[in-house]
Amino acid sequence: MARESVDLLVVGGGVNGCGIARDAAGRGYSVVLAEMGDLASGTSSTSSKLIHGGLRYLEHHEFRLVREALREREVLLHIAPQVIRPARFVIPVRKGMRPAWLIRLGLFLYDTIGGRSTLGRCRSVSLRESPAGRPLKADLVRGFEYSDCYTDDARLVVLNAMDAALRGARIMTRTRFLCAEADAGQWLATLEDVETGETRAVRARMIINAAGPWAGTVRDLAGVANSPERLRLVKGSHIVIRRKYEGRQAYVFQNLDRRIVFAIPFEDDFTLIGTTDEDFSGDPHEAGISDGEIRYLCETASAYFSRPVVPSDIVWSFAGVRPLYDDGSSRAQDATRDYVLKVERHRAAPLLNVFGGKITTYRRLAEAALDLVGGEIGSRGEAWTAAAPLPGGDFPAVRREVLVASLGEEFPFLSSSHARRLVRQYGTLAQDVLGNARQIEDLGRHFGASLYECELRYLAAREWARTADDVLWRRTKLGLRLDAREQAEVACFMESLRADSRESPAGAARRTRARHP
Repeated sequence: MARESVDLLVVGGGVNGCGIARDAAGRGYSVVLAEMGDLASGTSSTSSKLIHGGLRYLEHHEFRLVREALREREVLLHIAPQVIRPARFVIPVRKGMRPAWLIRLGLFLYDTIGGRSTLGRCRSVSLRESPAGRPLKADLVRGFEYSDCYTDDARLVVLNAMDAALRGARIMTRTRFLCAEADAGQWLATLEDVETGETRAVRARMIINAAGPWAGTVRDLAGVANSPERLRLVKGSHIVIRRKYEGRQAYVFQNLDRRIVFAIPFEDDFTLIGTTDEDFSGDPHEAGISDGEIRYLCETASAYFSRPVVPSDIVWSFAGVRPLYDDGSSRAQDATRDYVLKVERHRAAPLLNVFGGKITTYRRLAEAALDLVGGEIGSRGEAWTAAAPLPGGDFPAVRREVLVASLGEEFPFLSSSHARRLVRQYGTLAQDVLGNARQIEDLGRHFGASLYECELRYLAAREWARTADDVLWRRTKLGLRLDAREQAEVACFMESLRADSRESPAGAARRTRARHP
């Protein structure tokens, strides 16, 4: 059985695990990250796609979390402009819900608590006069606008993994954490390739348990399950419909249960509506949207939109399980979204558990985790990730359209929508996806929409993509645009690339470019 020794074994390839791996590798720690499925195949690809402070968290007096998240919103806009986009969010005022004065007060705090922001401030809006009021019911006459951001959550995870790998971390997808034993103050962990059954031993000075909903299982497998700290699993579900309205604004709809539901522009031609909050028990792999959740989301949206949302409008839905820290709240929607980091020791071997968190604060969570790592196995380097762009993000956000135009000039056979999608997903790495192509035929086989063979090969070689789901629903979201036959063709092609995908991303990328100039 193969064996290697590292400083850190990170279990979990979601945003927290990949963010920690990136930060640690950049400080000089040796890192192995083990993810039992695809990167972001759990909670981190089933979020509401928001980079935000969390306006409603102010009601729960989570001022530290909101302040940190708003500051992180600015940082992430700077280091990942290709996958994070600002938007104006509209809150219609409705009788029987939060009064206008309370919304105004909350928005004032939201605009000031995070410090300086590059985004626009809140303002009141007449829904009878503003274009933002056109999709809404006629009795909604007043509202407020404020600024936040939305993102492609799965791509944000992959970009962190890519940067971690570039800095020396070993990213091992489809690799299950089987067990770990404490030995002389260190861990001897056994990992299993879920496709081949091959096992590998890793000796680690410390284990980072970033397994999300499976964090309790990892603690059990490491023999440190007697801690009083507990997870609360909460399911959140979303629906996607054809674009419901013109414009780039998002909406925040209040409900009688004091929850809010977002309606957000999604992949140009669609609208994302969510989320729900339900306590969950069982296997997180089996989480799915229920009929009751579909009804809840449709009814909430229909209470505001002039044209109702009905189940037959849904073109895609997804559900994920959030691993929240159990703070004893009676309702799932009231449980804290803040993160909690706890170090446990078994025979002097340290294990760091990551509980909770939200995608907006993953980078600060990683910095806090590295502070604890330094206290356990020795500190290395300073915090660095706030100023270092993620791969492809080395351009200012205000020049996104300039980058699209430049890509179109270099590759004039691209449609404008194709060029814009590539920049939105890959940033300055879009040129790597296209290689030396000089005409559309050089992109290889066409699978539908704007998906070509060269992109599939790039994703397999550089981004650990192995299956059609990896490509269509996490890396690109093009599953919304390809029919069943086209998706099956993608699946067959990805199966044919399995041999390449088992190589290191860097080595496979070199061979891919050599074969497909």
